[in-house]
Amino acid sequence: MKKIGSFMLFMFFLLAFPVMGSAAPSTTHIYLDSVELQQPDNAAADNVKGNVMVPLRVIAEGLGYDVKWEQKTGSVTISQNKTSLKLVVNSDQAVVDSSKVTLSTAPFLQNNTTMVPLRFVGEQMGLKVSWDNADKSAYLYSPDGGTDGEIINGGTSSSPGSTTEVITVVNQPEQSESITPNTNNAPNGTNVNLAQIEGMSYSDNRLVISATGNIEPQVFTLTAPSRIVVDIPQAAFSDNFRNTLSLDDQSKGEFSITDDTKISGIRYSLFSNSPSTIRVVMVLNQDSLYSVTNSGEGQVFIDLEEKRDTGRKLVVIDAGHGGSQPGAIGVTKKQEKDFTLGVALKVETILKQDPSIDFVLTRTTDVTMSLQDRVKVANDLAADLFVSIHGNSLDTIKTGNNPTGSETYYSRDESIPFANVMHKHLVAATGLNDRKVRYSSLHVTRETVMPAVLLEAGYLSNTGDETLMYTEEFQQRVAEGIVAGIKEYLGL
Repeated sequence: MKKIGSFMLFMFFLLAFPVMGSAAPSTTHIYLDSVELQQPDNAAADNVKGNVMVPLRVIAEGLGYDVKWEQKTGSVTISQNKTSLKLVVNSDQAVVDSSKVTLSTAPFLQNNTTMVPLRFVGEQMGLKVSWDNADKSAYLYSPDGGTDGEIINGGTSSSPGSTTEVITVVNQPEQSESITPNTNNAPNGTNVNLAQIEGMSYSDNRLVISATGNIEPQVFTLTAPSRIVVDIPQAAFSDNFRNTLSLDDQSKGEFSITDDTKISGIRYSLFSNSPSTIRVVMVLNQDSLYSVTNSGEGQVFIDLEEKRDTGRKLVVIDAGHGGSQPGAIGVTKKQEKDFTLGVALKVETILKQDPSIDFVLTRTTDVTMSLQDRVKVANDLAADLFVSIHGNSLDTIKTGNNPTGSETYYSRDESIPFANVMHKHLVAATGLNDRKVRYSSLHVTRETVMPAVLLEAGYLSNTGDETLMYTEEFQQRVAEGIVAGIKEYLGL
């Protein structure tokens, strides 16, 4: 394993980041077995005449049902297993298999998106559906939180090589590169003790950013064109920088790179005044791995790397939710996203010490990331395994049930052996009730192409579970259990 200070190797692939446009963010939420489903930007779930109407895309992508749209007739056919539903836009008549049914609210078009009744579709497919008007959220539950899976012994594979490198994917919602900043580059408001950016240079596949004072860069990617973005908060351009590199009257500048096939140029600007943030953008000609090294002494190095080909097994570790998506809210208002990230970072620490496994974290900070992007990371990297970390929750008042315990979910039969191995170690680590391996059509475990599991370590809706889940000891045990399960399944 490479161990160079705080060195981390980041994998860059084109990701379909949510685009920030003029549409207002959705204020409604849809949860399937406590996992939030993504909604399109131009339409969102809402309560219409007492009926929860949702975008058709949620039915297709979030729930995994087969959906066929006939534009001529305005009809929608939704199928799963042996159940088939046919609905027609602006008609309250539907067909369930061969039986006619009258709907309380007819499907309709909203911003060119077909809205369909969630309760009708969900209950016909065997889901429990409820709507909380206070927080504008729809909750869907598989029977007893999911279908118990058959217990099958996990498989093994040959041992990977003997060395490893850490690979991490950092994701943020896509942002515009440019704003109209205040041209005054002096400290503003809470901007005190700003680090001064003294200079930057690029050669031999390396960008060097130099500053006086310690800086903490935030690195992520944008698409179309492919870019690596480095944000440096609490920083400003120094007078020396202005004397050596060009800056216009809006504190923006750039320089071209003509002797490198990977990159065409570097742009830099005062991106924000609150807090004062310098943004540096590397405009790429092609997909590229990159590494970030922060010396801790005012220098940051961004190195473009060759694509990964280590021969070792690659595992994607997914910390559920994040950013604007808190996930389940616990009895004492703790947020699921904090638990999942805490465990994922502990898994990272353990795997850094293991020379036999390459790994990727879908997020390492509190950022928003769509389900589609999480899947894309794993599929684009051709990962060998995918593990999504979650905490469960159930409306104890509406269901009259207050479960405690750990569950493991899968969506494809090929994931069952992996699910069984992971669940064995999860239950041993948590010490909570064994709520079994279960089937559920969850996006991240359904759309990935490698063995994939979603781990529900405990219930935030249960006081005892929640208390344990936010202790360092519990999270460390779960992290160790996750690594032990991965290694057993891979035969390491």
